[in-house]
Amino acid sequence: MAKTRVLVVDDSLTVRKQLCGVLSADPDCEVVGEAENGKQAIDLCRALRPDALTLDMMMPLMSGLAATEYIMAHCPTPILVVSASINRGELFKTYDALAAGAVDVLEKARGDEPEGQWERRLRDAVKMVARIRVITHPRARLGAFGRAPPVLATAPIVEPARERGCKVVAIGASTGGPGALVDILRQLPAGFPLATLIVLHINEPFGTAFADWLDAQGQLRVAFARDGEPLAGVAGRVAMAPPGRHLLVSEGRLRLTSDPERHSCRPSVDVLFESLARDQGVAAAGCLLTGMGRDGASGLLEMRRAGALTVAQDEASCVVYGMPREAVLLGAAARVLPLPEIGPFLASLAGAAA
Repeated sequence: MAKTRVLVVDDSLTVRKQLCGVLSADPDCEVVGEAENGKQAIDLCRALRPDALTLDMMMPLMSGLAATEYIMAHCPTPILVVSASINRGELFKTYDALAAGAVDVLEKARGDEPEGQWERRLRDAVKMVARIRVITHPRARLGAFGRAPPVLATAPIVEPARERGCKVVAIGASTGGPGALVDILRQLPAGFPLATLIVLHINEPFGTAFADWLDAQGQLRVAFARDGEPLAGVAGRVAMAPPGRHLLVSEGRLRLTSDPERHSCRPSVDVLFESLARDQGVAAAGCLLTGMGRDGASGLLEMRRAGALTVAQDEASCVVYGMPREAVLLGAAARVLPLPEIGPFLASLAGAAA
């Protein structure tokens, strides 16, 4: 089997050598080059055509974000962000890179992990992202992540049997989710009256400011959910599961729990979807986006059985067609839509709910 060819990018020589050493120790990996800034990363990416690259965000001459934009627009390559940046401004740059096409993010070694744990996580993450088929990223070509005004569908798309009464939209996503969520939220108008709930898998400590970043990306207000908050109070805005807590709806209120992980995830999309099937039934809509694994598939099926509207993102527009694929195989998705059509579909529910 061919080795995974990796380009390592970091402005610190010490960190580069650490990353190279960890990856070279894996017989399935080969470090084909090193770069100390984004400009070198672009040049080597074009020359070497690696299977994946690890990329720091904060670098001189050209940042990791600028390099991500260029690489995903002109020589698409799976990118794993490897960063120690956890202040708000630097986290926002990491989210921008994920929205521009970077596949995943991993925290740099802190030095207090159990022996070998972080090294295994790095090797597994690099080999995982290398398997993903990335494509030219249109938002990167546009700059500022495609802030061109969205084109909404001219006619609402609503299933005739359920065309009234939707009160809440629930969206679940994992790998590739940041960019997909931005695309969808930018398609929802400022007056969108439904409550919108989001569960996103994102590695810690990188999830701490994601709701604040997402709040700046569209017209709807976004914040982390608060335990006990009435679902009706979320109407017209977005509530997101906070890092490390399940989000669910019970007796018309948002609930946050520290119950065991589902599918190795907390928050879990299944937990949210299943609660909405029980608590809201036909008044809910569920949407399962790009992501690895199967979290959300069985929950979406429960929603469909309860009469809710259910949507899965199609294979062609997914970064990873894992979670949506599982939903389609289960028969959980009444509609399978490309990403550009999901926002207009959800926006159409506002008129149906009136």
